[in-house]
Amino acid sequence: MNARFGPAGSSENFSKNHKSSSEMPGYLKELGLDCFEYQCGQGVRITEKSAEALRKSAEENGIYLSLHAPYFISLSGTEPEKRDKSIDYILQSAEAAKRIGAQRIVIHSGSCSKISREEAMKLAVDTLGRARKAAIEAGFEDIIFCPETMGKFNQLGNLEEVLELCSIDETFLPTVDFGHLNARTLGQVNSREAFEKILDAIENKLGSDRLKRFHAHFSKIEYTQNGGEKRHLTFEDEAYGPDFEPLMELIAKRNLSPVFICESAGTQDTDALTMKKSYLSFLREV
Repeated sequence: MNARFGPAGSSENFSKNHKSSSEMPGYLKELGLDCFEYQCGQGVRITEKSAEALRKSAEENGIYLSLHAPYFISLSGTEPEKRDKSIDYILQSAEAAKRIGAQRIVIHSGSCSKISREEAMKLAVDTLGRARKAAIEAGFEDIIFCPETMGKFNQLGNLEEVLELCSIDETFLPTVDFGHLNARTLGQVNSREAFEKILDAIENKLGSDRLKRFHAHFSKIEYTQNGGEKRHLTFEDEAYGPDFEPLMELIAKRNLSPVFICESAGTQDTDALTMKKSYLSFLREV
């Protein structure tokens, strides 16, 4: 199986001529893309009718769906009520994912600005473990949790932390956001060597099967020296990375088939296609 490529949410081009998310799969198929990440960042609000229409359209057009859970999830919140609420949001996301026919939900890790990273990780491990147990009890055991690497210094979710969260359950897959990792390291994740280290770390911690199928976000991201991630950019930007081509070469040569979701600012569909074309060109050389 080849790697899949698609956008997160609605691009500027899509929004000009379309209104309903159910039109997205046909639009993406026509472009030459093969996956889509439905956005529930501000809360899970998709209606039964919309969910069914999106699921049917995705099936008809061969588009693989994932869902981004609410941004305000905090696995490491210091208040027990906040962590319990986060579990509720994860369950809502799993239920919505099932309705639209998505297999994966992307989950933010949380903050560690008020406590140590070690304390935050302990809380996050407990919260995510309880969320998985609750999801199984609710009948969502086939929904894959995908904890995401984050871009700001004060957020939980560097690569090691996300891989540790994924080791809670053998079904979990990491969402490796290469733009976030580049931002939080102030530009250090922007070379073949850096990408290779990330892929090796996934394999060493989680095994070759999960490396082959991992979830990924990619965009160029502006960052600041004192905070990390500032804002998402487009592939036209030349001041900030990361550059996708060395990564596409590695994915092709190592015969990996991750899901790549592009999060460029407004051009996520065309930039996803640029990545896919690069990947396919390297694939032909293998």
